[in-house]
Parts: sequence; structure tokens; C-alpha cells
Amino acid sequence: MPDLLLELFSEEIPARMQAKAADDLRRMVTDKLVAEGLVYEGAKAFATPRRLALTVHGIPARQPDLKTERRGPKIGAPDAAVQGFLKATGLTSLDEAKIQKDAKGDFYIALIEKPGRAAIDVVAEILPVIIRTFPWPKSMRWGARSAKSGSLSWVRPLHSIIATFGLETEEPDVVKFSVDGIEAGQTTYGHRFMAPGAISVRRFEDYEAKLKAAKVILDPQARKDIIVEDAKELAFAQGLELVEDQVLVDEVSGLVEWPVVMMGSFEKEFLSIPDEVIRATIRNNQKCFVVRDPKTGKLTNKFVLTANIEAPDGGKTIVAGNERVIRPRLSDAKFFYETDLKTRLEDRLPKFEQIVFHEKLGTQAARIKRIEALAAEIAPLVGADVEKTKRAARLAKADLLTEVVGEFPELQGLMGKYYALAQGEDASVAAASEEHWKPQGPTDRVPTDPVSVAVALADKLDTLVGFWAIDEKPTGSKDPYALRRAALGVVRLIVENELRFSLLVALKAAGRTTARTLASLTFENLRPLIRNVAKQTANAEIAIAVVEGFGNDPARESQRDAIADSIVDGIVDLLAFFADRLKVQLRDQGARHDLVDAVFSLGGQDDLLLVVRRVEALGKFLDSDDGKNLLAGTKRASNILSIEEKKDKRSFDGAPDAALYKLDEEKALAAAIDQVKSEASAAVAKEDFAAAMSAMAKLRPAVDAFFDKVKVNDDDPKVRENRLKLLNEIRAATRAVADFSRIEG
Repeated sequence: MPDLLLELFSEEIPARMQAKAADDLRRMVTDKLVAEGLVYEGAKAFATPRRLALTVHGIPARQPDLKTERRGPKIGAPDAAVQGFLKATGLTSLDEAKIQKDAKGDFYIALIEKPGRAAIDVVAEILPVIIRTFPWPKSMRWGARSAKSGSLSWVRPLHSIIATFGLETEEPDVVKFSVDGIEAGQTTYGHRFMAPGAISVRRFEDYEAKLKAAKVILDPQARKDIIVEDAKELAFAQGLELVEDQVLVDEVSGLVEWPVVMMGSFEKEFLSIPDEVIRATIRNNQKCFVVRDPKTGKLTNKFVLTANIEAPDGGKTIVAGNERVIRPRLSDAKFFYETDLKTRLEDRLPKFEQIVFHEKLGTQAARIKRIEALAAEIAPLVGADVEKTKRAARLAKADLLTEVVGEFPELQGLMGKYYALAQGEDASVAAASEEHWKPQGPTDRVPTDPVSVAVALADKLDTLVGFWAIDEKPTGSKDPYALRRAALGVVRLIVENELRFSLLVALKAAGRTTARTLASLTFENLRPLIRNVAKQTANAEIAIAVVEGFGNDPARESQRDAIADSIVDGIVDLLAFFADRLKVQLRDQGARHDLVDAVFSLGGQDDLLLVVRRVEALGKFLDSDDGKNLLAGTKRASNILSIEEKKDKRSFDGAPDAALYKLDEEKALAAAIDQVKSEASAAVAKEDFAAAMSAMAKLRPAVDAFFDKVKVNDDDPKVRENRLKLLNEIRAATRAVADFSRIEG
């Protein structure tokens, strides 16, 4: 079957757009082909700085013939309806139509046969539409703005189009179409400098080979491999090691069509700058890689660059040019770093008074005070030194006002650690400057130092409580303040460090610190908060009266606490939000989300580590035969109860009457429930969830026997009620470990 080759040759396409553009081209062309009945065998797209290319293999030579039926009017319908039907279907008379009978009467049916067209003609129709509607994130117009030319919007000026279609064993045909005066043909161009001449191509294999001969590597992955392998080899030859950077590799491969790797150097005096600053300077300004000494792990005064040309002088001029640019950039970085060292971190803090964190949550200075107060309360819960934690929280954000972080925002936190160490801070205090930002994603490292953990928790909890208090919660896919990420960070900090404390207690502490900040705002600024609280808590009227009356009087501590209570009441659904994040975390680890629901629904489950352990034990139990059968029995009991409670419009709470037991199976089940309740509750109290599950397993034989031998809805109303109460006891007994009704299956 024929193959399609398409190339769109233009001026340089920004590197960040190339991968998506190639994928969009493949998707748009193949979707259109399939919609036209042309099901292909395979497709692959490519991008270089100056071209998008696509090859589609195994396209049918023709569309299949289409046969469809179109229903018309009823027999005896008005003439206007009949004539409209004939015109729409292309029939000359009703004699050419069939008659179909159904319950509503007899209808005319037209059989429409549409012969398939040659695939090349279909392709000639769809390609111009795709080119004109291509979804570039940014595009431009150029040339004359007449009706015939200059109307195409493209990322950069489009120069030529290749479109060929044909069998591998034959000379392919050119797909005849044009876009803004650019005729599709068989001509492309090689490397801009080393082989700029025109190249005539036929099909993909021919095209790729001729481009390579003209100094163009078409496949982006091949260019990436060349860059990485040559850079490693060049570094290894000098006894050095490449600092790998996949993001930079992806970008650089989109800047060159013929990668040529070279090595340059800079003055050793710049090595006094932290390695990360050197790397950021060279990476951001010149898109170059840095290298390190494998013996020390420290950077050396070398860098690796990727050129787009094989220079006659072996690249000496290119290397020298890069060195000339990098030298002043490193000089600036050195100046910024040394200037920053002259000012202590705490001396920068007053400037935060002038920086607003959020109009409803006060300044950055107020936020730092909140984090410091909250971190001091959390410190004993995580085994951190309180004074070190307070110091770390006070200094953690200070590097945001430094020159280096102003130039390279991605170094926030890390530079704070360097500056803290330079001014003689404790190692844990310094580390917290960097680590309190973590984890920033599901794969990011979780800090383990207790001081860092306390500050990180305080930072994230303050963010969550603050934005919850002012009703700025995530909605759908929108999360402008990254609150989901903050909550997942809290979950990972607690679970991966195996911390044991009440999350609700920490949230209430955060609510109190937030209340103190909010109380210092004017009443007009605070009114939206109170309005939000009024929707959610009975304390709203008290809170409004308190805020209107007390202003900033520090003596009215109890009134501030009233606002704190109002805020906490207003953020009770934060625990459910954490439950959702915990589900995400556990699901990523292979756990079932319904088991998390089953544990959280018991209420009061704000010790996340215990929740995780309970979920793990529950999962193992349900994988066993005892667990599966007990789940089935418990669900059966719950279903019967639900039906009967709805029918009787009452619940069947309360202890069953042993005197009403008629059958041995009832008595055995009651005895088993009493035993299981006692053993499971004792095991849960000891936090031995495996033992609690083992106790639950003892319930299975009695439940099975009960449902096998006992008629629940007995003719005697008292016996029926007693047996329903016994079923309720099954539900109550299993709730010692989880709400089995929430478990799927």
C-alpha cells in the first residue's frame, strides 16, 4: 500500500514548540485519514529547527465505497417533503426508493452509494486545511496581505512543502495542492550553512538519507544521543564527568540540525561560586553543560557546548565566542554572590513588611511570623529542637530577597542554605532553608531532618489553612495556589517520615496563627473572610461581633481564639481534602482508593500514618479467602438492613435479645460477634491491625452459617427485629477496623 511523505520547511521553529508540533502534525493527519476511511499501518513525525516532517505507511490506494440508508417521509406525505427527500438523496423518483414498515407506518428509504475516491485526492484536500489550522501556541503572518498570498499564519515564514504519495516499488506522485502560493513538491533544503542547496526527494527513506548527507539529522532522539554520547566522551578524555541534564539536552537538540560537541573553559577564580550558581549561569545564558571532577564531585572550570556547524578551524572561534559570553556572566554571578554575603539573612526580613503575600492574608512578613509560630508548635510533635526550628522558620524565606535568587529563581532555598552556613548558622537551620520547599512533586525528595520537617509542614499547612479560610479552594482542574501539591507534600512528609500526630491538632494551630494575622487587618479586608465563615459555621455571628469590636488589642486573646475557632470550623473539609491526596499517594503505590474511604469514613481518622497502616492491613486481609468471604457476608447484611430500614422507616440499633434466639446459628453468630468485638477493639487499641484482621476472620464461619440456615425476615415480628439487630451487630463489629460498606467488590 502507498506511503505519504510530508515536510513543512520554514525558518527556525522555537525549540520548546518542536516536540508538540510534531505530535500535533501526526495526530491531525492520521485522524483525518481515518475519518475518511483510510486506515493506515503506521505513522511517525519528526522535527528539526527548520522543518516538521511526517511519514505515514500503508495507506489504502482508494477509499472504500460507502453504502448508506437514508430514511425519508411517510407514504402519503406532502409533496414538498417528498421533493426535498429526492433532492437530498439524488433520486429521480420514488420508484428508486424502498419502503420500510415499522410501528409508526410505512416510510421511504433511499439506498445511497458513494464510490470511494483515490486516496491521493483525499490527501490533497485534507493537507491544506491542516496547514492553515495548525495549532501553534504563537504564530505570525508575513508577505503581502492580499486575498491570494500572505494570509497564512505560521510559527515562522513557511518556505516549501514536500508531499509525495505512492508505492515503495514505484515512483511516487506529488500530492497536488498549494497554500498561499507555496506549491507542494519534492524539493527540500539541507543544512543552512554546510549544505544549503535544493534536494529532490521521493519517499521517506530517500528523504532521510539525503538529509543526512546534507548535514541534517532528522530524528530528534538521534540528535539527543549524539549530543550526550559525544559530550560524555569529550569529558572522559580529559578525566572529567558530564553533569547530565535531560531538559537541557531536549532544548539543545531543538537548536541544531547537525550537532557538533566542543569544550570550552573559564577562569578558575569563578569556582569560588557555589556549583549550582555556575551551572545556572552557564545553562541559562549559553545553553551549555558543565562538567565535574569525578574524584571530588565538584565542578571544574570547563563547559561543553553544542554547535550547529563543523567549523573550518575545528571550532576554535565558536569556543572562544562562547567563552567571551560566559566570562562576564560568571563575573556578574560572582558579584551577586559576594554582595549577598555582606548582608545577614535576618537583616533582610524588614523588607518583607512591604511585600504582600495575598491581599486577604497580609504581608510576607506576617506569613513568616505565622510559619515561625506554627513550626514551634509542630517541632515537639516531630522530635525537632524548638529554638532551632523557630530560627530556621524565621530565616527560611530570606534568600528570596537576595541578588542571586533574583537572577536565578530556581535556586531559592538552596542559596538560603549557603548563606546561612556562611554566617555560622546551625547545619539543621541552614538545611531547612532549602528543604522546607520540599517535596514539590511526587518524585521529589522528602526531607528527613526534624527541623526541616517541622518548617516544611508549617509552611504548607499555613498555605492550606490560609487559602481555605478565605475560600480560595481548588476547583476542577484549577489550582492557582498549588494547594493540591501542598497537601500531598504534607501527606508525604508525615507518612514517609513515619510521624505520629493529630493532623486536626496541627490544622487548629494553623487556624490560630492565621486568625492573629487576619485580626490585624482592617475590618473591611476581614469582612469577606467573615462572610465565608458565616456560610459554614454557627460561630459566625460571634466572630463578626468580635472582629468589629476588638481591633488589634493584644489583651483580647480569647476573642482572637473565637475567630480561630470560627476559621477552624470553616475548614473542616480540609481533612477530606487530605484524604483525597492520601488516596492519590496510596493509589500510586498500588493501594485501592476504596480502602482509604473505608478507613476515613470511621471518623476521627486524622493520624495519617495510622490510616496508611490500617489500609495496608485491610488490603492484605481482603486478599485472603477469609477476607473476601467476610466482605461478601458483611455486604449482604448491610444490603438487607438498608432495605428493611427503608421499608420500616427506622434503624435497628440496640443489642439483640438473647432470649429470642431460636436457632443455634443465631447463638453462634452472637457469641462470635462478642468475641470479635473484644479482640478486634483490643488489637486496634494496641495499633496491631494485623491482629485486628485476624480477629475479624473468626467472624466468617458464623456469618456464613447464619445466612445458610437462618431466615432473617421471620414471620414473628419480634424475631425478625431481633435478627435484624443481629445483622446490625455484624456491621458494628467490622467497623472496629473499617466501614466495609465503602469497599468495592
